[in-house]
Amino acid sequence: MYKRNGTTLMIQVPEELDHHAAEEIRTEADFLLKTQEIRRLVFDFSHTVFCDSSGIGMLMGRYKIMHALGGQVQAVHVSENVGRILRMSGVTKLILVEED
Repeated sequence: MYKRNGTTLMIQVPEELDHHAAEEIRTEADFLLKTQEIRRLVFDFSHTVFCDSSGIGMLMGRYKIMHALGGQVQAVHVSENVGRILRMSGVTKLILVEED
């Protein structure tokens, strides 16, 4: 689920990014961001079909941390449905989102 390559941390987002999954990602990502030299955080949405407000909150929180560190956040392989949610929530104004 978490893969580090140099200063990039890739997080494989689960099929459903709900409260439970968001909390799990938040906890692990924050630990890794505090203990590792990470400058780029990439969320891979290739398997994700659902994202609720807690998922949006998790993304925004990681954006704030990375912004403070001078890093960047990116979402890749985003489906059309999840992309629509990210656009409506305003996430795409802060995070680079690449839809499939």
